[in-house]
Amino acid sequence: MSPLVEIIRREIAEHGVLSFAHFMELALYCPNFGYYEVKKDSPGRRGDFYTSVSAGELFGQLLAFQFAAWLDELMTFNPQLSTLNVCEAGAHDGRLAADILKWLQAHRPELSAQLEYRIIEPSARRQDWQKATLKNYAPRVHWFSNISELVERDSVESSLHGVIFSNELLDAMPVHRFGWDAKKQEWFEWGVALEGDKFGWARCSGSPAPQGGERAGARGTFENSPSSIFHLPSSLLDVLPDGYTIETCPAAENWWREAAAILERGRLLTIDYGLTNDELFSPGRTRGTLRAYSRQHATDDVLANPGEQDLTAHVNFSTIQSVGEACGLKTDTFFSQAQFLTRIAEKIFKNPESFGEWGAKQNRQFQTLTHPEHLGRAFRVLVQSR
Repeated sequence: MSPLVEIIRREIAEHGVLSFAHFMELALYCPNFGYYEVKKDSPGRRGDFYTSVSAGELFGQLLAFQFAAWLDELMTFNPQLSTLNVCEAGAHDGRLAADILKWLQAHRPELSAQLEYRIIEPSARRQDWQKATLKNYAPRVHWFSNISELVERDSVESSLHGVIFSNELLDAMPVHRFGWDAKKQEWFEWGVALEGDKFGWARCSGSPAPQGGERAGARGTFENSPSSIFHLPSSLLDVLPDGYTIETCPAAENWWREAAAILERGRLLTIDYGLTNDELFSPGRTRGTLRAYSRQHATDDVLANPGEQDLTAHVNFSTIQSVGEACGLKTDTFFSQAQFLTRIAEKIFKNPESFGEWGAKQNRQFQTLTHPEHLGRAFRVLVQSR
């Protein structure tokens, strides 16, 4: 029995049915044993899943080109800025950061000299991976364990000017999983229990805290339930099939809210698997979006082999967009990755010398990044600004 399985079994023995969010947090992030603690080479052709970074350095170069344009805007608005920030959350092994920094150093050296690249990384082990990858850029790269530390550590700064971004971060944050009880007309939360030697699904014995003192249940109005987040009309609840399942992710909402709060001026960007509210509630998606990935194959058996397979659920972009706008951000872009990167490429083609080499290799990578059957349609890009 693996140490992580034993840890989860002890949690269940002590506390009873675990929320799936807690199970997912342990499976992915448990110190020393979680998936992202031990699987350094999980992305890529030989890993468990394929990402835009796996396609080659072009992805980072295109982002660097766009970031440079945004940073130029900041300098135009406030020429007195001495430091510009690019902040990446969820940098994994640091390859994307290296691609961005390499392009900026080669093609925008003056801007690069003003840049501080900040990485938000709570894991000491992943920080070590990143530091090894980024050793050539050491003087300008700084690490922070959480997003609030970005400004807490520097007493001079209480906010940030620049770009805060993540690539495939929010879809790996722990989600709560809810099912619809058509007979009782209420939501219940799915948790994880022991079934012999294996983990199995079980209803959580207690519902999350009701909102506004309401009775739990009552059309599922408790905090973090689908009804409280999606504001579902009665007409839809009346026709939802029994057992209809969907996920919510308060962790992603909280992260976006924290990032928006410290962004004084600049852009907040995420690239991720995701859907809108209307797309999430689909007759063809009765079991939600939660998936496990191992050796390039997706599976619904998300409770098997914790720590040995990736777990992911689609981001609710409608909710994330609303959170940002409630914090005073303006939504600039909500595109597919293909649309977002194609618009960057259009600017490059009008002024090729501003970017650098673009030949057959770049064409192949661009096709992988933008083709709808590869990565172009699966990923969405949300950009908000202040």
